[in-house]
Amino acid sequence: MTDAEKMLRRVRLELARDHEFPSGSRERGYDFIAPLDDKGQIDLAAWKELRDRCRVRRFWAHEKEEVGHIVHKRGGAWAFHYDIHGDPSQDEAGFRFERHAFVPGEYVSIKEQDGVLRTFRVMSVREID
Repeated sequence: MTDAEKMLRRVRLELARDHEFPSGSRERGYDFIAPLDDKGQIDLAAWKELRDRCRVRRFWAHEKEEVGHIVHKRGGAWAFHYDIHGDPSQDEAGFRFERHAFVPGEYVSIKEQDGVLRTFRVMSVREID
């Protein structure tokens, strides 16, 4: 196992409280695999080595799941790119993902396909078996 592979983690994000979901929602969120450094931040060098393994699954109650990849955009941003669309304009951008630490209890925001910026809570970060 390479050093980069040892950094791979499975992260689960669930929708945080908002006006539509005052209690948040366990049925809406993302599961993704990415290499995280000791601070819980996505490691660009390891991602470059393992980009094919850096997958995302979007789950949203009563909607078909979407599966794709984590992509690194010009300017340093991270986004979720879904295989079914193939169109980069449909990517969901992580708001300041390059600065955020993915540790349980923290919050991150994602600008989704509908253009709405939603906040998600990091529910778990696990090593890949």
